[in-house]
Amino acid sequence: MAHSHEHTTQKGYGKAFAIGIGLNIIFVGVEIFYGLIANSSALLADAGHNASDVLSLVFAWTAIWLASIKPKGKYTYGLRKTTILVSILNALLLFGAVIAIGWDALGKFKNPELVAGTQVMIVAGIGVIINTITALLFMKGQKDDLNIKGAFLHMAADAGVSVGVVVAGLLIKLTGIQWIDPIMSFIIILVILCGTWRLFTDSIDLALDAVPKHIKLEKVHNFLLSQNGVADIHDLHVWAMSTTQIALTAHLIMPKGFSDEFISELQKKLEHEFGIEHTTFQIENKKIEKECKTDC
Repeated sequence: MAHSHEHTTQKGYGKAFAIGIGLNIIFVGVEIFYGLIANSSALLADAGHNASDVLSLVFAWTAIWLASIKPKGKYTYGLRKTTILVSILNALLLFGAVIAIGWDALGKFKNPELVAGTQVMIVAGIGVIINTITALLFMKGQKDDLNIKGAFLHMAADAGVSVGVVVAGLLIKLTGIQWIDPIMSFIIILVILCGTWRLFTDSIDLALDAVPKHIKLEKVHNFLLSQNGVADIHDLHVWAMSTTQIALTAHLIMPKGFSDEFISELQKKLEHEFGIEHTTFQIENKKIEKECKTDC
């Protein structure tokens, strides 16, 4: 059951990743070509930034593929956790891109350059279209998977950067004020930082086996306690096995015993109510006297 969900995630977004990577590789080539022709450091810097996004898309796609590989050998959970590691890497790449854009903008404040005119605006306009198309491919899945969210944020940030270049170019043409360009860069940096910080902290939480954000531990605890025959609970743990899969383990105290049906029904209910797919229960028929004080 759990494996099939991940397989559909991989299958559903394979095409989106392929299109996104293909379009962005072509666009990086176009930006380098016109950056050299128009002598525009802004376009060349943006080409470098877009190249980092192609890398991040490749990382995310690879991680989703790795997560779909069946567990074997010493990796008894499979390679699902790579999706979490890659979402951290994605956030770090975005922070790197922010530093590069900021450095470029600071340089322009110190030495205002003449914007390379219409060519830059046209190429940036193409960037808006390409990045918006790519971001829309990942729009739906970003709520369910941090890796897809990382890809979406990258592309949305890129579309924002390109819009900024177009608008700044237009305003500079109309007013002749050169510092509009670096100001626009700093506005874009703030937008990217807000989204990236959330992605980074969510990824770190998952890496540290924190309870996923959308699950309230108290609700899960009360839900288990409300089940027929459950007198008490201890050692309840909920964590993320990947960016899409959640696991739960718990000791249930059931003095009157239980049936196999009870367990399978409880697993179905947990998946339906909370989206927890991988559950393991230890049933105890009486409360342990010396209960641990710290880990329960």
